[in-house]
Amino acid sequence: MPAKRAKKIPAKKAAAKKTVTASSLDSKVYAACDIMRRSNCSGAMNYIPELSWILFLRILDELEYQEEKKSAMLGLPFTPSLKSPYRWRDWASTPPDQDATGKGPGWKRRELTAGEVNQFKQWMNEQLIPHIKELKNQSTATARQKVVSEILSGVERVRIDTDRNLLDVLDKIDGIRQDAIDDTHVFALSQVYEGLLADLGEKAGDGGQFFTPREIIRAVVRIIDPKIGDKVYDPSCGTGGFLAQAFEHMRGEDGAKIRFACDLETLRQETFYGREKENLIYPIALSNLVLHGIDLPHIWHGNTLTGDALYEGLWEGAPPQFDVILTNPPFGGKEGRDAQADFAYQTKATQILFLQHVIDSLADGGRCGIVLDEGVLFRTTEDAFIRTKRKLLEECDLWCIVSLPGGAFSGAGAGVKTNLLFFTKGQPTKKIWYYDLSDLKVRLPDLDIEMSRN
Repeated sequence: MPAKRAKKIPAKKAAAKKTVTASSLDSKVYAACDIMRRSNCSGAMNYIPELSWILFLRILDELEYQEEKKSAMLGLPFTPSLKSPYRWRDWASTPPDQDATGKGPGWKRRELTAGEVNQFKQWMNEQLIPHIKELKNQSTATARQKVVSEILSGVERVRIDTDRNLLDVLDKIDGIRQDAIDDTHVFALSQVYEGLLADLGEKAGDGGQFFTPREIIRAVVRIIDPKIGDKVYDPSCGTGGFLAQAFEHMRGEDGAKIRFACDLETLRQETFYGREKENLIYPIALSNLVLHGIDLPHIWHGNTLTGDALYEGLWEGAPPQFDVILTNPPFGGKEGRDAQADFAYQTKATQILFLQHVIDSLADGGRCGIVLDEGVLFRTTEDAFIRTKRKLLEECDLWCIVSLPGGAFSGAGAGVKTNLLFFTKGQPTKKIWYYDLSDLKVRLPDLDIEMSRN
């Protein structure tokens, strides 16, 4: 009797176990955005903040589910940031058709949707959101609970208009599961989230003030080259782009720069510091950094220039000065006397006050990459401009200036001519490399700047 020929499994079926590819991951998130756009969240400044905290709670539940399993295997205790019924798996997961225990995935969702119309949304507004926002005020709150609480700090209610649309969004996000994502990138969602933040800059009018084109960020980070052990700071962090890219750079591709387990913990817990004033953008920055793999982003919520804090619970342990500063401070703002009071050279110009703050916040030997408008370099009609630039040249080695093409920030909602400045604190400036790219016609995705101090 002839032997049976082995049945060949088509490649597509063999790979079917991994149900979420990079493209399908994009499609799930953007499908959720489409639902939001038709349900009272029409603009990017509405649907991206809403999606941020929903997406974060999904990833938090996934992380803590995995941590709980590992702790059980090692016989260690585990305390989750959110307990039942406030975990994603309780109130947001799609309930199975059969649930013998009555407490399986989505049990709270099943209970709420069996009642009155919009009871589900009402429960989120009156119980879930207030509970999470209150976590940071508990005397026993962990660092992670403070982060979770702060990410929802600006959320007063669910913006999505009906239970049906809200549940459809949750179904899309619930489909993103770690066991269905490529193992090579635990935080695969970070790349999708960067795309959403690009939308925030491109489509949201003045949203460009919070968004620096990622190609410029990558060039600045590569040139400054932060190392593991450096304390990295952004005094106007916006959506956290510089800090997130610094983390990726310091970790290396697939963790290539991580030599010891303690190095990774240092990066995740003790490396990244920032400040952000805007209530809408602050929780987005926290979400962005956590999705990139930074467990404890030390983001101070308040006005950097006045020192007035709205929340500084995540700033504990911050050093007085930093090894690396990467930033794109706001241009053209007009500050009042309260913001000018603590600066040696007082002016209404926001960017000049930020430049003074950056110089003072940099440790000796520390490196800085900063985006500034061209007016800072060439304006000589105001004393504060002149004296701040003299301070920069006398206290720091300003070793490189790159004059960017005029349209470099046009996609992010700003048409101001900009420059990249690179300097090291501790020695006066003797020689400056000046690269004038003003006349180049480049597309930002192709921008690749290579510079050397030699």
